[in-house]
Amino acid sequence: MFKVFGMSASGNCYKIKLLLAQLHAPYQWEEVDLFNAGTQTPQFLAMNPNAEVPVLELSPGEFLPQSNAILFYLAEGTPFWPGERLARARALQWLFFEQYSHEPYIAVARSINRFMAADHPRRAELPRLLERGHNALAVMEHHLATRAFFVNDIYSIADIALFAYTHVAHEGGFDLARFPKISAWLARVKTQPGFVPLG
Repeated sequence: MFKVFGMSASGNCYKIKLLLAQLHAPYQWEEVDLFNAGTQTPQFLAMNPNAEVPVLELSPGEFLPQSNAILFYLAEGTPFWPGERLARARALQWLFFEQYSHEPYIAVARSINRFMAADHPRRAELPRLLERGHNALAVMEHHLATRAFFVNDIYSIADIALFAYTHVAHEGGFDLARFPKISAWLARVKTQPGFVPLG
């Protein structure tokens, strides 16, 4: 049985929970308290020296960090990972987009809004985060104009990776009403077999 070390409010951790649920794969969840240095303990740093969740324990002493790497590991050989060469590359394209052009703005804005005081200095970052995050959402909106899902019109880990923070983007101050194709895609994802909500 897999063991996942994560924080329930984290979109990156939710990706793993969602895929495991849709795979009907048994797993054990270990909640990590990021607000009380839960990733800074010697035990956690031995699993992931980068001090980030999620971490997947594959077997005793064998750990895999990084949410999208975990998605790939779990999805290989399943319908959630495309079988055709170009489709696999397209899925990776969106996984990379999520980590470099999407998550750093949408997830960070959400974190600042949700977990930092109204007078916290990091709130000065929000205008830039909102601008860049809206740019990422515009790219997604354009892509979804002619597609039901991100790769070959088939639900995959590309959708799971992007869904995790997009569906809570409003918590970061993003106006999803500006993106009707994204809103329709979010609704489609929620109808997929085995779907579980964040939390």
